[in-house]
Amino acid sequence: MANHKSAEKRIRRNGRREIINHARMMRIRTFVKRVEKALLAGDKDAASVAFKEAQPEIQRGVIKGVIHKNTASRKISRLNARVKALNVAA
Repeated sequence: MANHKSAEKRIRRNGRREIINHARMMRIRTFVKRVEKALLAGDKDAASVAFKEAQPEIQRGVIKGVIHKNTASRKISRLNARVKALNVAA
């Protein structure tokens, strides 16, 4: 248990931020899963559209401090490569 007023405030603040950050991460994961689902189905149009929707969502995670910028760049790059490969293969 916290012994200082500021520590108690920090605990309350961290609890609120955890809820917000968790929601943001789940939203990012949902958008990424939509891209992966379209990729597995082999639907290049749906994959492209889903990727274009997922990309700003991932970048928003960086701006909000939920994920590191290099992690976001890696995820975007790998998804883009898979979408491009699907376009070539189809």
